[in-house]
Amino acid sequence: MSVQRLPASSHENLDIENPAALMPYLRSHHLINDARHASMRVLKGGVSNRTVLVIDRSRSFVLKQALSKLRTAADWFSDPRRIHTEALGLQWLEKLAPEGSITPLLFEDGDQHVIAMAAVPEPHENWKTLLLNEDLDFAHVEQFGELLASIHRNSSRQAAILAELFSDRSFFDALRLEPYYRYSAEQIPESAQFLHALVEDTWNTRVALVHGDYSPKNILVREGRLILLDHEVIHFGDPAFDIGFALTHLLSKAHHLPHSQAHFRNAAQLFWERYFNNVQDTPWRTTVEPRAVRHTLGCLLARVAGRSPLEYLTESERTKQKAIVLQLMMQPPQYVSDLISAFHGSLNCP
Repeated sequence: MSVQRLPASSHENLDIENPAALMPYLRSHHLINDARHASMRVLKGGVSNRTVLVIDRSRSFVLKQALSKLRTAADWFSDPRRIHTEALGLQWLEKLAPEGSITPLLFEDGDQHVIAMAAVPEPHENWKTLLLNEDLDFAHVEQFGELLASIHRNSSRQAAILAELFSDRSFFDALRLEPYYRYSAEQIPESAQFLHALVEDTWNTRVALVHGDYSPKNILVREGRLILLDHEVIHFGDPAFDIGFALTHLLSKAHHLPHSQAHFRNAAQLFWERYFNNVQDTPWRTTVEPRAVRHTLGCLLARVAGRSPLEYLTESERTKQKAIVLQLMMQPPQYVSDLISAFHGSLNCP
């Protein structure tokens, strides 16, 4: 794959969501031939980037531009240079993950903090949307576990290279540890000791490449296959964070969708089993599970009390999830299966 790195731009303060600004920018960098035959569509849903789909006669691609102030109710800032970590991540993930599961990087603009990647061909569907519509396919869940395991397993085999290339964890700290764990500790003092210890343990663990945003919203489903997006907080660190982050989404949907509660509980268990079975030859396999439990509890709390609460949970659901997690934090299970069972059982308690 040949990646085009764009020269410094003359367009100051470019807003790629503005067609009047974007089309001249694309033409000046020879990304489109004729604006009359190109169209753009703003892609909604993300809080940390502007994202635009561009369709030209010969190709379609997705542009991303990192924001310095995120689109959240609470103030949340991050250096837009993180987009270039994502560009590096795209190139490496294409080597580490199963073929076809990562969109190829096409070009990168260091001045405007813009990257572009090949668009996933239509038709495709967002996995989060499918899950919230209670369209749960266990084949997708198996892939979800296996895809994450492949990234963690294969990257740990190249630790000597990747630990240095992805040594910068400042974006992960700004977009995950601070808004999820430290902020939640401030909001809920009774969780502070647990969360501060979790932050310290996370910072001291560096064994694999960590995606940092391993969520159904960042998965597209095309022809039955999962394609992973959004790699801006990728770093070399603790793989247990990705596990807890992913499990949180499945368990929170079990909470939110009572008619499918058992299915999502089973999905969480299947995801964990497929993941764990596919990291058998890693040196950290025997130690990752207790940390995965703690990260799941931390993320379950953060998604109701942190800077980025899950938008689909009602106020009463957030209150109940907070109470369940605080109780489990007092004596965390050692095994992921026990945590899943305990959380599921608590959902049905008055």
